[in-house]
Amino acid sequence: MGILNITPDSFSGDGLLNLTEEAVSRARRFVAEGADIIDIGGESTRPSSAPVSGEEELERVIPVLERLSGQLSVPLSIDTSKSEVARRAVAAGARMINDVWGLKQDAALADVAAEAGVPLVLAANERDTQVRDIVRQVIADLKEAIKIARKAGVPEENIILDPGIGFGKTLEQNLELIDRLAELKALGHPVLLGTSRKSVIGLVLDLPVEKRLLGTAATNAIGIANGADIIRVHEVKEMAQLAKMCDAIVRRKK
Repeated sequence: MGILNITPDSFSGDGLLNLTEEAVSRARRFVAEGADIIDIGGESTRPSSAPVSGEEELERVIPVLERLSGQLSVPLSIDTSKSEVARRAVAAGARMINDVWGLKQDAALADVAAEAGVPLVLAANERDTQVRDIVRQVIADLKEAIKIARKAGVPEENIILDPGIGFGKTLEQNLELIDRLAELKALGHPVLLGTSRKSVIGLVLDLPVEKRLLGTAATNAIGIANGADIIRVHEVKEMAQLAKMCDAIVRRKK
């Protein structure tokens, strides 16, 4: 999953606000480099970022979705926690919804996914929550999100789980989640892992955002070995090669 941030304040420094042509070009490059999904987001999820209204979020992502819809050989995903944004994005061509709040902020996202018949990514987000047993808490959060999604009519095969690396977790908790990812896999749904350039890597290696490629590679390799089915990344070319090699070893897939 290649990350396409249509924001001015992405933590990773790759935002493309008001640069629709550049966003379209980057998406096409990602596909050429091996991306299977393009994830388009119009609101930064870093802890210090300012909230964005639904209308502003739509103004950022819809032009890009409309330009890319039908032009790429891979599906487009909308990274949002607002049901109205998701609804409009699906109408504009999105074929997946990625909710980093796991339906905690807007449970109606599940209704949108059910009505559109598109996959829904549910992330475990522990911001503003103090957690001791992180794996137990993440599994509980995801089970609750799954319950809401099922009740809304989202088919089992359209539910994808994300441990929410970096969302309200300490360094040790993030490392533990990656190491114990197989326990999330046991819930019976595909797992998405998003560690690319995140602070967990910077804290371990003492490196700035732009120098976290090898740390990202390590987390993704271990994640795939522990059951991750999708990796959400900034450096598509390098991580596509990593995923192919890991799959050859772990899944005997060439």
